[in-house]
Amino acid sequence: MKYTRSSALFTNAEQVIPGGVNSPVRAFKAVGGTPIFMKKAKGAYLIDEDDNTYIDYINSWGPMILGHAYPPVVDAIIEKAKLGTSFGAPTELETEIAALAVSMVPNIDKIRFVNSGTEACMSAVRLARGFTGKEKIIKFAGCYHGHSDSFLIQAGSGAVTFGSPNSPGVTKGTAQDTLLATYNDIENVKSIIEANSGDIACIILEPVAGNMGCIPPKDNFLQELRALCDANNILLVFDEVMTGFRLARGGAQELFGIKADIVCFGKVIGGGLPVGAFAARNEIMDFLAPVGPVYQAGTLSGNPLAMAAGLAMLQALEGDAEIFNRLAEKTEYLHKGITKVLKDHKITHTINRVGSMISVHFSDTPVVDFKTAALGNNENFKTFFHGLLDLGVYIAPSAFETWFITDALSYQDLDTTINTVHKVASSLT
Repeated sequence: MKYTRSSALFTNAEQVIPGGVNSPVRAFKAVGGTPIFMKKAKGAYLIDEDDNTYIDYINSWGPMILGHAYPPVVDAIIEKAKLGTSFGAPTELETEIAALAVSMVPNIDKIRFVNSGTEACMSAVRLARGFTGKEKIIKFAGCYHGHSDSFLIQAGSGAVTFGSPNSPGVTKGTAQDTLLATYNDIENVKSIIEANSGDIACIILEPVAGNMGCIPPKDNFLQELRALCDANNILLVFDEVMTGFRLARGGAQELFGIKADIVCFGKVIGGGLPVGAFAARNEIMDFLAPVGPVYQAGTLSGNPLAMAAGLAMLQALEGDAEIFNRLAEKTEYLHKGITKVLKDHKITHTINRVGSMISVHFSDTPVVDFKTAALGNNENFKTFFHGLLDLGVYIAPSAFETWFITDALSYQDLDTTINTVHKVASSLT
């Protein structure tokens, strides 16, 4: 494929945008090469500025469950835009989508809409601290909850440690209130709680990790976290920005049968528009202003375009009893096909999958946490990424990201993808 126009556009962008992109992973730093500039999308496909077409496995990092430019969502946005794009005042639509979301997700009574997954997670942690009167939080290495200061923390030495900032601009004081744990290691979590008895407000995690590739929770890991939180008066916060309304009607809580205290959502609840939300039972949510003392606000929160798009998306998911089964079946089909190809070519690999999330790791070590995810053959991934891209299959430009399956993908698309992996595999070692 030729990327002439994308290359020129990137050169221009670098002059006026830091790194030429508005979110770092888009810069292709992890895989090399020039980022692709997209101009349109429909269904399962992306079309770039050079008129190359790709089968898309990023799907705007998750929310396009029903495909790009899904007609009911597009129609809802157009009709709502005709009435005004932002009011900074309440609308009936906000109540309508809130009621639907609360009816779909277990264990929540009220929901507050915000403008991104980052804002949702940041607000959820503030609410947890306000509700419990405690200041420290536990997060897991490799789980990404947005770029709020509390979450940009890496591990120090030893199993029980304060976090340290891994971005300039994050203060040491902020870092000291974030305790870093190992995903899928319940004993590590126990030791951190014991070392900080009575000081921890919440544990926040992706119930299925998606930012170190797709990593499922080990058997009973979530159940044991729930029990630890109950025993120590700690709130359990599920970051379902990726998993919410994707793995099941009620997200990971429904899929795994685990009740979280606070749940965070991302773009899917806005039909792919910039939106997020956090939700909990009444006694927690009523700690938020204007009812309670914990302040959170946003001029664009509940934006009518995002609410209209989100309502159309949730109504479509609610009305399709087989949607999540279809998504899981397509993902399983892709998993089996890629596995066969890589085995036939004797390529060392591990594939993780939950529902419609999947990732390919070029390692023979089971990938269960950030440390094991980092063991993959990064050179193989770079070759794999660019080989697929040049043949019209677009996956995330990082080995530490999950792929997202959309219902718009046909089995012909999946077969094309599998055949493309076959063509690329001969270049892998």
